[in-house]
Amino acid sequence: MPAGPVAGVGIGAGSVAVDPAVATAGAAPLGVPAEPVAEAGVTASGSPVGTTSGGREFAATDDPATAAGAPGAPGAPGNGEPAAEAWTGAAPGVPSAEPADGGGTTLSRPLDVEHLADDEYPAEGTLPEDPLPVSGPPLATSPPGSPVAEASPDTVLPAPEGPAAGAATALRAPTMLTPIITPDEPTVPEAPPPDEAPESPPPDPEQVLSAYRWRFHHETLRELVEDPDELRAIRDRLTEKVDLAQDNRTRARLLSLRAVVSRILGELGKALADGKLALGHAEATGELRRIAIAQARLAHVLQWRGDFAEADRLFEEANSSELPDRLRATMHEHAGRSCYDQGRYIEACNHFEKALELRKVEDPDLIARTELALDAVFSKVAQQGWGPYPRDRDVILQVHRPPVPAFSERMQRWGYTTPDGESAILPSYADAQPFHDRVAWVRRPEARTWELIDESGELLIGADAGYLGVGSFADGLAWVSRDGTGGWIAVDRNNRVVIGQGCDDVRPFRRGVAAIRRGGWGAVDKTGREVLPTRYAAFATALTDGRYVEGFTDEGLAIVDLGGRKGVVDRTGRVIVSPAYPAMVIHPVAFLIATPDGQWGALDRRGELLIDPVHPSRNDVMDEIDRLLADTKPVL
Repeated sequence: MPAGPVAGVGIGAGSVAVDPAVATAGAAPLGVPAEPVAEAGVTASGSPVGTTSGGREFAATDDPATAAGAPGAPGAPGNGEPAAEAWTGAAPGVPSAEPADGGGTTLSRPLDVEHLADDEYPAEGTLPEDPLPVSGPPLATSPPGSPVAEASPDTVLPAPEGPAAGAATALRAPTMLTPIITPDEPTVPEAPPPDEAPESPPPDPEQVLSAYRWRFHHETLRELVEDPDELRAIRDRLTEKVDLAQDNRTRARLLSLRAVVSRILGELGKALADGKLALGHAEATGELRRIAIAQARLAHVLQWRGDFAEADRLFEEANSSELPDRLRATMHEHAGRSCYDQGRYIEACNHFEKALELRKVEDPDLIARTELALDAVFSKVAQQGWGPYPRDRDVILQVHRPPVPAFSERMQRWGYTTPDGESAILPSYADAQPFHDRVAWVRRPEARTWELIDESGELLIGADAGYLGVGSFADGLAWVSRDGTGGWIAVDRNNRVVIGQGCDDVRPFRRGVAAIRRGGWGAVDKTGREVLPTRYAAFATALTDGRYVEGFTDEGLAIVDLGGRKGVVDRTGRVIVSPAYPAMVIHPVAFLIATPDGQWGALDRRGELLIDPVHPSRNDVMDEIDRLLADTKPVL
């Protein structure tokens, strides 16, 4: 009997110094620092933290643009150089070869910027100045009677009458009037003046945003705009890029960034329109991280508009445990600011604490921002008190609360009650399953087969359908079996057979894909099309937070077993890592791997070696990955 579906069984068994007027903090505002054109991910470059006498300033480089991508840097648009690779070696402090003590990490290859974490960026580096142009040759000798030129750094006038040495010195000096001509040397021919250097194109708006320094008000915790015209110019250049963008990924990124700029400018109507469009494009990609970032940016707009219920719902929905901890920490920080705006100070403090907890490596910027926020919270608490008690996740997500199974001791039957304990469906069933997708399977005492009801108790599929084995509905479909042991097919709530080819074993649908077994394990989509060949011994999808997933993660990844060796596939059937390792775990930005002798290392998201398997535990590898990413800041 499959693990997912049920066959014949129910459930009855310290503070920093801050300018009193304006505080400066370094997190880029939610979604502001831009993503680079090349959809890069995270890097591991270092960054000094600048401090001003009036508070704190931090480079808001939260996009895949590195120092090389910042305006004025080699490789940045407008400098006439091709874009440089965002990461060219190990992170500062992380050895790229074997460490001196013989232990630690060996970074086998540069951190895969493009495929680790989209919308997350390294800190800004020091940018070298462009070399000055070299001047052309001096002009020819002026004819007699020419006007006397004024002295300048480019001219040396002949010395007044005096010793011959003085005259000789003057004549030996290059001038615009008389160039140096040594006897027996060829005369330098006259050359045309150098062409004027062409004007550089304007810097890329995403890279400008990635290097922007934001200042925050000490009481409202919102960004302060010092030059609105500059932001409007950035928004205009983003619009030019949006007009050229055709794919959903690019449009989602650019529209949500334009929403951020409009929000900071106070044009919340435009920000809301762009934020909603961006989320639509992000959802069309089906990529968890891209959707989460678009949700968080839209949530920030809604927060500023005062639509706190929807803002909090989006912040909570976006903050998936499958996302990188750095991104989750930033989302908690901004969710805390939304709670602060509502006077929910206990809940705000909980979010700020969670942000610090998730950011395992030292982060001076986050600490400073958190201290700034806590100072503002305690100031408000002293005036108004702590506010409402914190809400739970279901309340924030506005989750529909269906009736729950309840056993009647008097009737010795199962029925359903509301979450508040009031009777919803009278006890009349021998077995009852929880509601999923607003429907539930129940079995009457006189029948061996299951029937389907809705939340009002109305019958949808009768017991005469003959299903001895049933699975909960997910994505509008449920697996059912007439013998309870095999031959599993998928039906909708109207009992229409959607997938008629029987399966030996099945798992519930998850984001449109379900794991199935027909001889070997594979996967099908909601039409029954096989997206992963049924050739694997098992699914063994383990996550670093300790969870095991039946089939594919929300991100669309799964660990498969083939002959005792683990590999990684995605929901389209693409093999990312061929089965070759005794053990694997999915990390938010990498894949942890184990060798036969129990040593752990890591692959990047393209399946290429990132950290050599020389560590005694996977926790050590996770610490090394955190250290590699210590200087990155999410794009929120």
